[in-house]
Amino acid sequence: MKKIIGVMPLWDDEKESVWMLPGYLEGIKFAGGLPMIFPMTTDAEDLRQLCDMCDGILFTGGHDVNPALYGETPMNDSVVFCEERDLQERYVFDYCLEKDIPALGICRGIQFMNVCMGGTLWQDLPSQSNSLINHHMNAPYDRTAHEVLIGEKSRLFELLGRDKIGVNSYHHQAIKELGKGLVCEAVSSDGLIEAVTLPGYKYICAVQWHPEFSFKSDVFSQKIFKSFVANCQSAIL
Repeated sequence: MKKIIGVMPLWDDEKESVWMLPGYLEGIKFAGGLPMIFPMTTDAEDLRQLCDMCDGILFTGGHDVNPALYGETPMNDSVVFCEERDLQERYVFDYCLEKDIPALGICRGIQFMNVCMGGTLWQDLPSQSNSLINHHMNAPYDRTAHEVLIGEKSRLFELLGRDKIGVNSYHHQAIKELGKGLVCEAVSSDGLIEAVTLPGYKYICAVQWHPEFSFKSDVFSQKIFKSFVANCQSAIL
């Protein structure tokens, strides 16, 4: 039986509709998993039942995280969030911790996990940073935008066997203060946190870049998806 991976939905504000980038689903299927897109809901009983059907959860990219969740107000019009999605994902992430359900975060996913653990974010890097690193590249997104430096004692180093890799990059927010319990595993040359893990659980890991765009040609992106699916436990039923 393939391991079922719950996928947090993307939300289209204009169309008021759930949607999905195919790379998230294809990356999971490439790694041997069976993806299942969650509906957009904040109903706790529904979310608990959905999570109990899953062997792991993928926290996708998309909307910004509401600054109110880390004690701030939006600094400018570039900060666009979805309160319903934040509520849904907070419940799901907390449930992952409670039941030790493996979780992988990508882009917004790493940012949201960090906020859930009490950390803060840079709301808008172009306004708050003078870095020369291109963190918001143009298409195509399956190419290198910059390098990340990987800690040699990290889980990511053990997986990839490299202390430096090239990654794509498409974000305007990033981790500022690291959340409690999270461990930084990789940084960009300008010091931004690019990967984290949460020790003490089967698998809680997240990256700032986008393996769903590059897994078809990039062996490191493939390894990230394969490691996630391989570490997923049996469904809690």
